[in-house]
Parts: sequence; structure tokens; C-alpha cells
Amino acid sequence: MDADVPFPDTTFVEGSRLAHDGEFWRRLAAAGARKLPRWWMRYSPPFFGLAAAALLPEARRAVRNNLEHIRGPAPRWIDAIETATTFATYASCLSEGLARGSKNETPLRTTFIGHEHLRTAIARGKGIVLLTMHTAGWEVATPAFVLDAKLDVMVVMEGERDPRAQAIQDHPRGLWGAKVVRVGGDPLAALPILRHVENKGAVAMQMDRPPSNGRKLTVKLLGREHAVPEGPLRIAQLTGAALLPTFTARLGFNTYCGRTYSPLWLPRRASGEEIQEAAQTIGDAMGDFLRDFPTQWFHWR
Repeated sequence: MDADVPFPDTTFVEGSRLAHDGEFWRRLAAAGARKLPRWWMRYSPPFFGLAAAALLPEARRAVRNNLEHIRGPAPRWIDAIETATTFATYASCLSEGLARGSKNETPLRTTFIGHEHLRTAIARGKGIVLLTMHTAGWEVATPAFVLDAKLDVMVVMEGERDPRAQAIQDHPRGLWGAKVVRVGGDPLAALPILRHVENKGAVAMQMDRPPSNGRKLTVKLLGREHAVPEGPLRIAQLTGAALLPTFTARLGFNTYCGRTYSPLWLPRRASGEEIQEAAQTIGDAMGDFLRDFPTQWFHWR
């Protein structure tokens, strides 16, 4: 999740540990997930998610707008229930992720549809660019799915405003065996990603929220214009890697499902039209998944 925080952007003041995306709150969440009894880690997160929904009207409006975008207008009581469900699911995912490597860790259960698409992508021998969204389980279920195929996995995310909070979040991610890389405005940050793909590894990159400093493409997502990052497509173009849309959702405690769509390849000299067409195919896959899991999209902008 971009900056892994369910709130709209605010200015982070260096040293402000009480900022909503600062070290204090992240450390508190990690302590609850890792040190308190397992029943607390399992059952308390939805209440904190509901509290966040109540206290953060901008984020709440963003979620309600997303829901209407996906499934159309609905009665207010349905909006309220589905908005609350989205925040509760996010909090549960956060807690389960932070519990990795602690006494509260439990086995992850995943079910994926589309194994044949992963096998097809691997058979090309050119690496894979996994295209994810900020949906439930993307950072744990997707790497686990690909690691099962004996591929090296790199998870790429935009850097957070508070490096201390970021370190707390990234530590349990590394316990899965996936390498976490944070990118920002430095163009050289893409070099390790390119090398990883060229070595036939898999790189997970988010498509529903472009980085603040990156180039963007515009696609139709469920009938509306939506910006997606251009970078993942360019990496696939340069390396010959497969573009593999793979999205996940949470079904219950430490239980996730996923869906992998048909891989795409771009020629090295792909035209602007070919790149745009590939981007729209990816946007169509995103929309297809969101229709089935509207309360699992953690897009707070």
C-alpha cells in the first residue's frame, strides 16, 4: 500500500513521531500485533479500522466514492456498511502483516486462480513484472504465490515520509523471502529493478496509484479515467519480461484468494499505441477484479 497508510496526504514534519503515518502509531500497531495475545491480534483490528473511518472524513469520502465508482450508487446504509468493511479489512491486513516473525504468526492460506498464466510467463524465461493493486493481501499473498514457483521476488513501493515508520513496516515483509525496494525521485533507483528482472526474477509493482514523481498513463477504469504508472510497462519493454496482472483479496483470518490474468508482452520497440493498449488491457483486468471485491480496494485518494 502506497506509504501503507489509509489517509490522504499531509505534510510530514521530520521528527514528528505523532503524525498519522509516523513512527509512534506504527510502533503501537506492531506491538499489538506481535506482543499482545493472539486473540487480540486477530479480533481487535476491525475496531481500530472503524475508529479510523470515524475520525478521518476525507479518507471515508474517498472510500465511499470508490465504492460508487465500482458498483454504482447505493442506499446510504449500504454505503456505510461497505465503507466500514473496507476500513476493517485494511486494519486486519495490517495486523496480520505486522505479526510475521512473531509469536502470533500463523500459516498463510492462499487460493489462486490462474496458475497457468504464471507458468506461461515463466516459460518465456525473461522475468516477470507482477502488476498488483492496493487490495487486501497484495504484499503477502502475491509474493507467497510467486515464491511457491521458485522465483526470486522483489516488492517495489514508493518511499514513506517517515523512514522510521517505514522500517517497522518493511521488517516483517522481508521475512517472506521477498526483497523490498523503495523508490522515489532518483531515476537510478530503477537499476536494481531492471537487473532483478533481467536475472529472471519477479518484480511486484502497483498499478492503481502512480508514484508522485513518476510518468503516468491514463486508462479507463470501470468507465472513468484513471492514472496508472508507466514505469512497469517500460521495464517490461526493455527486458522482454511478462506483464502479469495479479490481484488479491482477504477471505478471513490469514486467508487470501488471488486471481492472475493472461500475461502480456511488449516488443522492445513498442509504439506509444501499443503501450497504451497494454495499459488499457491491464485497466480492464483491474476493473474486473474490483467488481468482485469492491470493499477490498485500499485506494484512499
